Parts: sequence; structure tokens; C-alpha cells
Amino acid sequence: MLRSLDIRDILIIDRLELTLCSGLNVLTGETGAGKTIFLDALGFVLGWRGRAELVRKGAEQGEVIAEFDLAPDHAARQVLKEAGLPAEDGLILRRVNARDGRKTSWVNDRRVSGEVLRHLSDELVEVHGQLDDRGLLNPGVHRRLLDAFGGLEKQVARCRTTWTSLKLAESALADTEARLAAVRKEEGFLRHAVDEMDRLVPEAGEDVTLDAKRRLMRASGQIREDVARARRALGPDGAEGMIRDASRWLDGAAASAEGVLDDPMAALSRAMEEVGNAEQGVAMVLEALEFDAAELEGVEERLFDIRALSRKHDVPPDDLPGLADEFRAKLAALDDGASDLKERKQAVDDAQMAYDTAAAELGEARATAAKKLDAAMSRELPPLKMERASFSTHVTKADHGPEGGEHVAFTIATNPGMPAGPLNRIASGGELSRFLLALKVCLTAGADDLTLIFDEIDRGVGGATADAVGRRLAALACGSQVLVVTHSPQVAARAAHHCRVEKSVEDGVTLSRVTPLSDDERVDEIARMLSGDTVTDEAKAAARALLAA
Repeated sequence: MLRSLDIRDILIIDRLELTLCSGLNVLTGETGAGKTIFLDALGFVLGWRGRAELVRKGAEQGEVIAEFDLAPDHAARQVLKEAGLPAEDGLILRRVNARDGRKTSWVNDRRVSGEVLRHLSDELVEVHGQLDDRGLLNPGVHRRLLDAFGGLEKQVARCRTTWTSLKLAESALADTEARLAAVRKEEGFLRHAVDEMDRLVPEAGEDVTLDAKRRLMRASGQIREDVARARRALGPDGAEGMIRDASRWLDGAAASAEGVLDDPMAALSRAMEEVGNAEQGVAMVLEALEFDAAELEGVEERLFDIRALSRKHDVPPDDLPGLADEFRAKLAALDDGASDLKERKQAVDDAQMAYDTAAAELGEARATAAKKLDAAMSRELPPLKMERASFSTHVTKADHGPEGGEHVAFTIATNPGMPAGPLNRIASGGELSRFLLALKVCLTAGADDLTLIFDEIDRGVGGATADAVGRRLAALACGSQVLVVTHSPQVAARAAHHCRVEKSVEDGVTLSRVTPLSDDERVDEIARMLSGDTVTDEAKAAARALLAA
């Protein structure tokens, strides 16, 4: 429920503090007094897109604060939760419009975007006027309104989910078909490339190893003679033999040397061991240098094949094994493609069946909801003096989409035998007001947590019809909050809370005020609405009669 509205420096309002209550609240006043500005200010704090220039002339900024009471299970709490905002029993919306056009918004003292405000407004307030084409008169939202009336949110959500699954399955099928088509185009190349790889079987690091072996084999002819000469110099006829002779000679003299030859003899022993190791290593190298020309040719040929394959596929030689695996995987995917494609097609068929089932159930539910709405409207129209009119919800087939395959349109016939047509094309102004009121009553049944606002919904009606409208608005306000901007004394007389909007000029500046009325002031205001500028005793008597009815 909207508890209060605080408006500062908005259009011709310098400061307005308005307290609202549950039940039927009415705003009355002369034409041009600023009743619509009140709704503009409310729309501004709720994040609606409206007038670009709202700041009162001479002020630096305009500000609107709206305070709402939230029930424990109010739908706005979920919006607050999703936005990461604290959910308290009181909800305070504040929005500032600077002179330069910048707009800043807060919810419970937390900065928020205009989008968050608009999401909250959807759960807080329903505004409707006679010429409101963004709501009941807009055929584009009739299906959503019917779904809300029928409580079809779960069916719509299921339909949307199955539609998404269907689109994902179709996308996966298309991707698989495209991938297989691409692989088929290069199948010949892949099979030839894999055949080359399988014949060569390149290994990581093999290029470096073969290149080093080739260089060694090429150089072996030049270095083998020197290596052989070095082996002879280290062998029995060389260093090894000389060290052995020296050791034998020293060993013969050691008995008479009193130990002075022990260290030289130990050094010679170590030298003998190292020379032996060197001679053994040189012998191994000499053995490795023994090769034939055919082996060198084989090494060079394999190295050439590996490098040629590397250049052909434009990858380093070490990446050839991985590339071969990649090519094999593509061919395996192609070979398994028929099975994969079959699975994808089955997934599409299953998703299509799930969507068709959900869409069919939703369509049936909409047809049932349409009948219920038509029945509800047939009960609402007679109390509004439209017992000869009829309302019909047309549900027709349309292109399938996320929310089913039906088009919904609200149509009316104002008199028996007259063709039905769109709301805003068939009814006169007064008839349209009553149709929209009846429709609003049906569509918002049970929505006690919404503040319903009607902007001159009674325009074009008077007398007994206006009285019927007032009575219906009063009945609608039972247990909820309804705010009506009206020029009808019959409607104003049904209010539980009555405020008058007045415009005045102070120091050359036009200002608008909203004043709560006492019982006596209500009599005067309704008398003014009945008689005009001159309030007569007869008008006051008629006003009292209306209030007492």
C-alpha cells in the first residue's frame, strides 16, 4: 500500500506531503489544478518514462519520495532480493531530477537504477486511464493479461523452458551438421595426411636427434683417424704402458726408500685408472664412428621426410604427432558422425515433442481462462449500466514462440447484433471507461497488495452511470487501496478519503497544493463539482444526499 508521497520542486508543486490510506482515495479539483502532475510525480519516483523536464522553475532539483507498506509475502520482496536490497516492512523510494536532467534513484537509502524501480513498480502500482494504450487498450499485452488472470505463470514458464531447450537442440544439430559437412569437404586430405603420418610415425624430439646423428656421421670420416691415434697414445704402447713401467720401477725401489715413494706411487695408481677410463671412452667413440654410407643415407632421408611433412602442415616437427592425433580425431568424428547426427536429431524430436505438449497445454489453459474472463466480465458489466453490452476474449492461432502459439485480443460489442471489435474502436468515451473499469476489476481480482490508480476512468459518464462507477470503485477498494483522479461528484462521494487539488499564484509563481478534506469540506467540494463556481444551498443539499447514499 502507498502510505505517503512527498513531492518537492516538481513542475508547479513546490512542496507537497500527502498521506494515503487503504480503501478508496479520491483526488478532485478544477481542470488544470495539477491532478495529472501528481501522477507524473508518482510515475517519476517509480521509474516510469515520462516528461523530460520535471524540475520546478527556479529550483536546482526536483525530488519525490514514496513510502510503501509491504506485507510479508509481497511480490516486491522478491524483486528486492534479486537486486541485493534489504527487504523491510517499509519500502522508501526516492528519486531526484537535477536541473541538468540527471536522475538519481534510491531504494531504502541504497542507490539503484531506474530499471530496478520499474521492476518494483510492476509489483506495487497499477495505473490506468481512459486513454491508457500501454495497458488494457494495447492488444500487444492482452495475452500476458489473460495469462495473469488465469494464473498461468507456471504453464508459461514451462513453455518458455521447453522452447529454450528446443532452440538449443536445434542449434546443436545445426552445429553438428555444419561440422560434419566441413570435415567431409576435407576428408580426402585428412585420410591422405593420416596415411603419410602412419607411414612415417614421427616422434617428438626426433628431428633434433636425427640432425645431431647426421652431423656426427658426416664428421666421423675426418675425426676417426685422430680418435684412433689418441687411443693408441693412451693404450699399452702409449701412456698406459709408460705408467705401468714407472710403477714397476718405483715398486722395486720402494723397499729401500723408507716410504718416501708411497705418495708418488699412489698418484701413479690413480693416473693409471683415469687413463684406463679415457682409453675406454675413446674406444666407445671410435666404435660409434664406424658406420656405412647406407646408414647415413637412411638418416638423411628420414630427416628430410620429417621436415618436408613439417613444412607441408606448417607446424614444428615436434608437433607432428599431435597433429596426427588431431587428424585421426576428425576422421573418427566423421566415421561416428552418423551416430552423433542421429542422436542430435532425436534430441530435437524429443525437445519438439516436449514443447508441443507444453504449448498445447498452455493453449488449452488460455482457452479456459478466456471463458472465465468472459464470464467474469458478463457479471461486471450490468452493475455499470452495460447489461446490453458483451465482452469476448478471442484466442486465435499464431506463430509459435517462447510463450506458446496463441494471439489474444479483447473485443466488445456495445449493443446486441452489433459486430464485436477492439476496445478503443467500438466504444464511446463513457462506454470505454466502464469497460476498462470492469476489465481492470476482473484482471486485478485478488491482487490486494497492489495500489490501483484510475486517472479519470469515469470521464464521459454521469448520473446513474457515474454512481454505478463510484459504487464499483468503492467495492473494488474494500480490502485494498484504490486512488482515483475524478471530476465526477458521484465517484467522489464514495471515497473513504478525499483530497482536493488547488492551484494558486504566489509572488507571480503558479503553485499546486493538495489538501485532505474534512467532512464539511467534502460537502463544499462535491457541491462545487455539482454546480460549478457558485455553490448553492441546493448543491450542498445534493452533495449531502450523495454522501449519505
